[in-house]
Amino acid sequence: MALREHLAEARNRLFKALIALALATVAGFFFYDEVLDLLFTPVLAAGGSVNYAAVMSPFDIMLKVSLFIGLVLSSPVWLYQLWAFIVPGLKKNERRLGYSFAAAAVPLFLGGVAMAYYVLPFALQFFVGLAPENSEMLLTIDNYLPFIFRLLLAFGLAMLVPVLMVGLNMVGVLPARLILKNWRITVFLIALVAAMAAPGGDAITMFALAGPLFLTFAAATLICYLNDRKRSKKLAEQEAENERLARGERLE
Repeated sequence: MALREHLAEARNRLFKALIALALATVAGFFFYDEVLDLLFTPVLAAGGSVNYAAVMSPFDIMLKVSLFIGLVLSSPVWLYQLWAFIVPGLKKNERRLGYSFAAAAVPLFLGGVAMAYYVLPFALQFFVGLAPENSEMLLTIDNYLPFIFRLLLAFGLAMLVPVLMVGLNMVGVLPARLILKNWRITVFLIALVAAMAAPGGDAITMFALAGPLFLTFAAATLICYLNDRKRSKKLAEQEAENERLARGERLE
Protein backbone atom coordinates (compact mmCIF):
# COMPACT_ATOMS: atom_id res chain seq x y z
CA MET A 1 0.00 0.00 0.00
CA ALA A 2 0.97 3.63 -0.47
CA LEU A 3 1.28 5.82 2.63
CA ARG A 4 -2.10 7.43 2.00
CA GLU A 5 -3.75 4.01 1.72
CA HIS A 6 -2.08 2.90 4.98
CA LEU A 7 -3.44 6.00 6.73
CA ALA A 8 -6.93 5.40 5.30
CA GLU A 9 -6.77 1.76 6.43
CA ALA A 10 -5.66 2.82 9.91
CA ARG A 11 -8.47 5.37 10.12
CA ASN A 12 -11.12 2.83 9.10
CA ARG A 13 -9.84 0.19 11.50
CA LEU A 14 -9.59 2.70 14.33
CA PHE A 15 -13.10 3.99 13.65
CA LYS A 16 -14.58 0.47 13.85
CA ALA A 17 -12.65 -0.23 17.06
CA LEU A 18 -13.82 3.05 18.63
CA ILE A 19 -17.45 2.37 17.72
CA ALA A 20 -17.23 -1.03 19.42
CA LEU A 21 -15.50 0.54 22.42
CA ALA A 22 -18.18 3.23 22.75
CA LEU A 23 -21.02 0.71 22.65
CA ALA A 24 -19.25 -1.58 25.12
CA THR A 25 -18.57 1.38 27.44
CA VAL A 26 -22.29 2.17 27.53
CA ALA A 27 -22.90 -1.46 28.49
CA GLY A 28 -20.18 -1.10 31.11
CA PHE A 29 -22.27 1.42 33.05
CA PHE A 30 -24.66 -1.39 33.95
CA PHE A 31 -21.82 -3.40 35.54
CA TYR A 32 -20.11 -0.45 37.22
CA ASP A 33 -21.07 -1.24 40.83
CA GLU A 34 -20.16 -4.93 40.62
CA VAL A 35 -16.79 -4.26 38.97
CA LEU A 36 -15.91 -1.47 41.40
CA ASP A 37 -16.60 -3.83 44.31
CA LEU A 38 -14.25 -6.37 42.73
CA LEU A 39 -11.54 -3.72 42.36
CA PHE A 40 -11.92 -2.61 45.99
CA THR A 41 -11.90 -6.11 47.47
CA PRO A 42 -8.10 -6.75 47.26
CA VAL A 43 -7.07 -3.49 48.94
CA LEU A 44 -9.67 -3.88 51.68
CA ALA A 45 -8.48 -7.44 52.30
CA ALA A 46 -4.89 -6.14 52.55
CA GLY A 47 -5.89 -3.73 55.32
CA GLY A 48 -6.08 -0.53 53.30
CA SER A 49 -8.96 1.73 52.37
CA VAL A 50 -9.90 3.77 49.30
CA ASN A 51 -11.09 7.36 49.58
CA TYR A 52 -12.54 9.95 47.22
CA ALA A 53 -10.48 13.13 47.23
CA ALA A 54 -12.87 15.45 45.34
CA VAL A 55 -16.58 16.06 44.97
CA MET A 56 -16.55 15.14 41.27
CA SER A 57 -14.44 11.99 41.80
CA PRO A 58 -17.38 9.51 41.90
CA PHE A 59 -18.58 10.63 38.48
CA ASP A 60 -15.05 10.67 37.06
CA ILE A 61 -14.37 7.19 38.43
CA MET A 62 -17.65 5.91 36.99
CA LEU A 63 -16.52 7.01 33.53
CA LYS A 64 -13.06 5.45 33.91
CA VAL A 65 -14.34 2.12 35.22
CA SER A 66 -17.01 1.93 32.51
CA LEU A 67 -14.37 2.69 29.88
CA PHE A 68 -12.19 -0.09 31.26
CA ILE A 69 -15.13 -2.50 31.17
CA GLY A 70 -15.82 -1.39 27.59
CA LEU A 71 -12.20 -2.03 26.63
CA VAL A 72 -12.45 -5.59 27.93
CA LEU A 73 -15.90 -6.27 26.43
CA SER A 74 -14.93 -4.90 23.01
CA SER A 75 -11.63 -6.83 22.90
CA PRO A 76 -12.84 -9.25 20.17
CA VAL A 77 -13.47 -6.31 17.82
CA TRP A 78 -10.34 -4.22 18.40
CA LEU A 79 -8.10 -7.29 18.46
CA TYR A 80 -9.38 -8.36 15.06
CA GLN A 81 -9.03 -4.80 13.70
CA LEU A 82 -5.44 -4.73 14.97
CA TRP A 83 -4.69 -8.00 13.21
CA ALA A 84 -6.37 -6.90 9.99
CA PHE A 85 -4.27 -3.71 9.99
CA ILE A 86 -0.99 -5.54 10.66
CA VAL A 87 -1.64 -8.01 7.83
CA PRO A 88 -3.74 -6.14 5.23
CA GLY A 89 -4.90 -7.46 1.86
CA LEU A 90 -5.63 -10.92 3.18
CA LYS A 91 -6.76 -13.75 0.95
CA LYS A 92 -9.89 -15.70 1.84
CA ASN A 93 -8.04 -18.40 3.80
CA GLU A 94 -5.93 -15.75 5.55
CA ARG A 95 -9.08 -13.87 6.58
CA ARG A 96 -10.24 -17.07 8.25
CA LEU A 97 -6.89 -17.08 10.03
CA GLY A 98 -7.67 -13.55 11.22
CA TYR A 99 -10.89 -14.75 12.83
CA SER A 100 -8.94 -17.62 14.40
CA PHE A 101 -6.40 -15.09 15.70
CA ALA A 102 -9.15 -13.08 17.39
CA ALA A 103 -10.74 -16.26 18.76
CA ALA A 104 -7.43 -17.28 20.34
CA ALA A 105 -6.36 -13.78 21.40
CA VAL A 106 -9.52 -12.91 23.31
CA PRO A 107 -9.28 -15.80 25.83
CA LEU A 108 -5.57 -15.07 26.29
CA PHE A 109 -6.24 -11.37 26.87
CA LEU A 110 -9.04 -12.12 29.34
CA GLY A 111 -6.92 -14.83 30.96
CA GLY A 112 -4.11 -12.31 31.44
CA VAL A 113 -6.52 -9.86 33.06
CA ALA A 114 -7.84 -12.60 35.35
CA MET A 115 -4.31 -13.67 36.27
CA ALA A 116 -3.42 -10.08 37.15
CA TYR A 117 -6.47 -9.88 39.43
CA TYR A 118 -5.30 -13.09 41.12
CA VAL A 119 -1.79 -11.62 41.65
CA LEU A 120 -3.14 -8.23 42.78
CA PRO A 121 -3.67 -9.12 46.49
CA PHE A 122 -0.04 -10.26 46.77
CA ALA A 123 1.21 -7.00 45.25
CA LEU A 124 -1.04 -4.93 47.52
CA GLN A 125 0.01 -6.93 50.58
CA PHE A 126 3.63 -6.19 49.70
CA PHE A 127 3.08 -2.43 49.48
CA VAL A 128 0.75 -2.20 52.47
CA GLY A 129 3.33 -4.17 54.48
CA LEU A 130 5.87 -1.41 53.84
CA ALA A 131 3.77 1.08 55.85
CA PRO A 132 5.11 1.80 59.37
CA GLU A 133 3.52 0.01 62.31
CA ASN A 134 0.41 1.61 63.85
CA SER A 135 -0.28 3.47 60.61
CA GLU A 136 -3.16 3.13 58.17
CA MET A 137 -2.94 2.94 54.39
CA LEU A 138 -5.37 5.56 53.03
CA LEU A 139 -5.44 5.47 49.24
CA THR A 140 -7.13 8.02 47.02
CA ILE A 141 -9.16 6.38 44.29
CA ASP A 142 -7.47 8.60 41.67
CA ASN A 143 -4.16 6.90 42.49
CA TYR A 144 -5.48 3.42 43.18
CA LEU A 145 -7.46 2.79 39.99
CA PRO A 146 -4.64 3.70 37.54
CA PHE A 147 -2.44 1.27 39.48
CA ILE A 148 -5.06 -1.47 39.03
CA PHE A 149 -5.80 -0.71 35.37
CA ARG A 150 -2.10 -0.64 34.49
CA LEU A 151 -1.55 -4.02 36.09
CA LEU A 152 -4.61 -5.68 34.51
CA LEU A 153 -3.96 -4.33 31.02
CA ALA A 154 -0.23 -5.10 31.16
CA PHE A 155 -0.96 -8.75 31.92
CA GLY A 156 -3.70 -8.94 29.30
CA LEU A 157 -1.69 -7.32 26.49
CA ALA A 158 1.46 -9.27 27.33
CA MET A 159 -0.43 -12.53 26.85
CA LEU A 160 -1.21 -11.49 23.26
CA VAL A 161 2.43 -11.67 22.15
CA PRO A 162 2.54 -15.47 21.66
CA VAL A 163 -0.65 -15.61 19.58
CA LEU A 164 0.63 -12.69 17.49
CA MET A 165 3.83 -14.66 16.89
CA VAL A 166 1.86 -17.69 15.69
CA GLY A 167 -0.42 -15.55 13.50
CA LEU A 168 2.50 -13.85 11.76
CA ASN A 169 4.17 -17.22 11.29
CA MET A 170 1.01 -18.65 9.71
CA VAL A 171 1.02 -15.96 7.01
CA GLY A 172 4.76 -16.44 6.42
CA VAL A 173 5.98 -13.19 7.99
CA LEU A 174 7.80 -14.59 11.04
CA PRO A 175 9.72 -17.86 10.47
CA ALA A 176 10.59 -20.03 13.46
CA ARG A 177 14.32 -19.88 12.67
CA LEU A 178 14.24 -16.10 13.17
CA ILE A 179 12.56 -16.54 16.58
CA LEU A 180 15.11 -19.17 17.63
CA LYS A 181 18.01 -17.08 16.36
CA ASN A 182 16.96 -14.13 18.55
CA TRP A 183 15.69 -16.05 21.59
CA ARG A 184 18.10 -14.26 23.96
CA ILE A 185 16.72 -10.87 22.93
CA THR A 186 13.16 -12.19 23.34
CA VAL A 187 13.87 -13.52 26.83
CA PHE A 188 15.38 -10.17 27.78
CA LEU A 189 12.36 -8.28 26.41
CA ILE A 190 9.94 -10.55 28.29
CA ALA A 191 11.82 -9.88 31.54
CA LEU A 192 11.87 -6.15 30.75
CA VAL A 193 8.12 -6.04 30.03
CA ALA A 194 7.40 -7.97 33.24
CA ALA A 195 9.58 -5.58 35.24
CA MET A 196 7.90 -2.51 33.72
CA ALA A 197 4.42 -3.95 34.29
CA ALA A 198 5.14 -4.76 37.92
CA PRO A 199 3.98 -1.71 39.89
CA GLY A 200 6.82 -0.28 41.98
CA GLY A 201 9.14 -3.08 40.91
CA ASP A 202 7.28 -5.69 42.95
CA ALA A 203 9.19 -8.97 42.43
CA ILE A 204 6.13 -11.17 43.05
CA THR A 205 4.14 -9.47 40.29
CA MET A 206 7.15 -9.51 37.96
CA PHE A 207 7.69 -13.26 38.28
CA ALA A 208 3.94 -13.94 38.11
CA LEU A 209 3.86 -12.23 34.70
CA ALA A 210 7.24 -13.44 33.40
CA GLY A 211 6.54 -17.13 34.15
CA PRO A 212 3.41 -17.52 31.96
CA LEU A 213 5.01 -15.36 29.28
CA PHE A 214 8.04 -17.65 29.06
CA LEU A 215 5.79 -20.71 28.86
CA THR A 216 3.51 -19.25 26.18
CA PHE A 217 6.54 -17.98 24.24
CA ALA A 218 8.03 -21.50 24.26
CA ALA A 219 4.68 -22.98 23.16
CA ALA A 220 4.30 -20.39 20.39
CA THR A 221 7.86 -21.07 19.18
CA LEU A 222 7.13 -24.81 19.02
CA ILE A 223 3.92 -24.22 17.06
CA CYS A 224 5.79 -21.94 14.63
CA TYR A 225 8.51 -24.58 14.19
CA LEU A 226 6.01 -27.34 13.48
CA ASN A 227 4.10 -25.11 11.07
CA ASP A 228 7.32 -24.26 9.20
CA ARG A 229 8.14 -27.97 8.88
CA LYS A 230 4.66 -28.66 7.56
CA ARG A 231 4.94 -25.77 5.10
CA SER A 232 8.38 -26.93 3.90
CA LYS A 233 7.15 -30.49 3.44
CA LYS A 234 4.14 -29.30 1.45
CA LEU A 235 6.36 -27.08 -0.69
CA ALA A 236 8.75 -29.96 -1.36
CA GLU A 237 5.89 -32.22 -2.37
CA GLN A 238 4.53 -29.53 -4.69
CA GLU A 239 7.95 -29.03 -6.31
CA ALA A 240 8.33 -32.80 -6.77
CA GLU A 241 4.88 -32.95 -8.38
CA ASN A 242 5.73 -30.04 -10.70
CA GLU A 243 8.98 -31.74 -11.68
CA ARG A 244 7.17 -35.03 -12.36
CA LEU A 245 4.63 -33.25 -14.55
CA ALA A 246 7.41 -31.44 -16.41
CA ARG A 247 9.20 -34.76 -17.10
CA GLY A 248 5.94 -36.27 -18.35
CA GLU A 249 5.41 -33.36 -20.75
CA ARG A 250 8.95 -33.72 -22.11
CA LEU A 251 8.46 -37.45 -22.69
CA GLU A 252 5.28 -36.79 -24.62
